[in-house]
Amino acid sequence: MLITFIVLYLLASIAIGLYAATRVHNTADYAVAGRSLPLAIVIATTFATWFGSETVLGVSARFVSGNLGAVVEDPFGASMCLILVGLFFAYKLYQRNLITLGDYYRQRYGRVIEVVCSIIIMISYLGWVAAQITALGLVFHLLVPDAISVQLGMFIGTAIVLVYTLYGGMWSVALTDFIQMIVIALGLLLIAWYAADLAGGAGRVFEYAATEGKFQFFPGSDAAGKDWIFFFAAAITMMLGSIPQQDVFQRVMSSKDAKTAVRGPVIGGTLYFLFALIPMFIVTAAVLVMGDGATALLKDDPQKVLPTLVMEKMPIALQVAFFGALLSAIMSTASATLLAPSTTFVENILRNILPNMSDAATLKAMRISVLVFTGIVLTYSIAMQGTSIYDLVSGAYQVPLVGAFVPLVFGLYWSRATTQGALASVVLGLGTWLFFIATPPLAEAFPQQLAGLLAALAGMVVGSLMPQFVADHKGHVHHFQGSAQGGSPA
Repeated sequence: MLITFIVLYLLASIAIGLYAATRVHNTADYAVAGRSLPLAIVIATTFATWFGSETVLGVSARFVSGNLGAVVEDPFGASMCLILVGLFFAYKLYQRNLITLGDYYRQRYGRVIEVVCSIIIMISYLGWVAAQITALGLVFHLLVPDAISVQLGMFIGTAIVLVYTLYGGMWSVALTDFIQMIVIALGLLLIAWYAADLAGGAGRVFEYAATEGKFQFFPGSDAAGKDWIFFFAAAITMMLGSIPQQDVFQRVMSSKDAKTAVRGPVIGGTLYFLFALIPMFIVTAAVLVMGDGATALLKDDPQKVLPTLVMEKMPIALQVAFFGALLSAIMSTASATLLAPSTTFVENILRNILPNMSDAATLKAMRISVLVFTGIVLTYSIAMQGTSIYDLVSGAYQVPLVGAFVPLVFGLYWSRATTQGALASVVLGLGTWLFFIATPPLAEAFPQQLAGLLAALAGMVVGSLMPQFVADHKGHVHHFQGSAQGGSPA
C-alpha cells in the first residue's frame, strides 16, 4: 500500500509539472515564469526549494549527533540568507528586470566578471543537487530494499524530476513546489505529533534534549578564540554564500511585482526555519522510542534514524505522510537546482559565444542544458557516495561565498566598485580559499572560507581604489521587455 501511494504521488507530481509546461511560450516563461507569480506561490517555491533532503535527513542527523551549534549553517544560516535577500537585495535586483544573476554582473562589471561569476555559481550547484539525488536514492532503497539499490534509486528519482523540469522550467517548479510545500508541512506535523506520543509527550522530548545538552548553540564558556572563529565561519557559509545563487534570484525575478519579491523570501525564510525545527524534534523523540536501535544507527548512519522510526513504529498512513513529505522536500529542491545552473549557462556563457541566438533557440538550449547538467550531477552524486548530505550542501556554498558574494554586495551598495576591484576580489578570494584547502595545517588553524572572504573584501576595496588598469567596459545587457507578456531580448 505504501509503494502504491508513493507511485501515485510521483505520477501526480509529474502531471502537475507537465500541465505547468503548457504555460511556457518563451525564455522568460521558462526561466522566471513570465515574472507573474503571486505572493503565495513565491513563498511556497522559496520555502520548498530550501527545504530539501539536508533539512529532513542531514540537519536532524547533525543535531542528534551534536547540538544546535552543530546546525548553525543550516537551518540558522540558511533561513537568514533568505531573510537578508528579501530585506537588502530583492528590491534592487527586481528593478533591473534581468533573467539571471549573471546578467547583473555583466551590467555592473562587464562580460569577464559575468562569465567568471556565472561559472562559480554553476559549480556551487554540484554539491547541492548531488545531495538531493543521493537522498532520492536512499529513499527509494528504503522503500524497496530488495529490488532497488541506492544507485538505481538515484537514476529513478533523477528521471522523475528531470521530466517536468525539462519541459516546464520555472512554471513547473513553482506549481509543483506549491503542492509540495503543503505536503511537507502537513506530513511533518503529523509525524511530530505521533512521535511525541510514542516518546511519552513533547515535554519528555524537550526534557531529554535539555539534559543531553542539545540546546547549546554557542561554543562553551571554556571555548578558545579559534572555536569562535570557526563557529562564525560556519554561520556565514550559507547565510552569505547562498545569496549570490541563481535559484534565489529566480524566485525574486519570478514575482509579479517588487513588493512580492521582497516579502516572498522573508516569509519563506521564516517558515523554513520554523519547519526545519520539526525534524530535529522527531529525531530526538526517535532516540527515546528506539533506545539501543537508535544508538546503533547513530554510530552507523545518523541519517537513517528518522526514516527507520517511521518504518518500524508508525502506521501505514503516517508512513505515506512521511515519505510523501520527504520526497516533496527532495524533488522541490532538486528541480530548482537543476534549472538554475542550466539557465545561467545558456544566458551568461552560451549567449556570449552565440550572441545572435533567437528566443526559440535560447529556450531549446536551456532545455538541452538541463538534460546535460542532470547527467553531470548524477555522475558526480554516484562518485561522491558516502559523503553526508549535510556536508555536500554546506561545502557547496563556500565557492560563491569567496568568489561571487563580494562583487554582488559592493556592486549594489558601493558606487566606487569597479571592474578591476571585482576581478581582484574574485581572484584573491578563490586563490586564498584554494591555497588554504591545499595547505591542511592552515585550514585547521583558520577556516578556509573566512580566509577567502576576507581576501575577497580586500581585493574589492584595494582594486577599486587603485588606478584603473582594467577597462571598465560594460557589456550590452540582454533583457526582456514586458515581464508578464514575455517579451523578446532587446
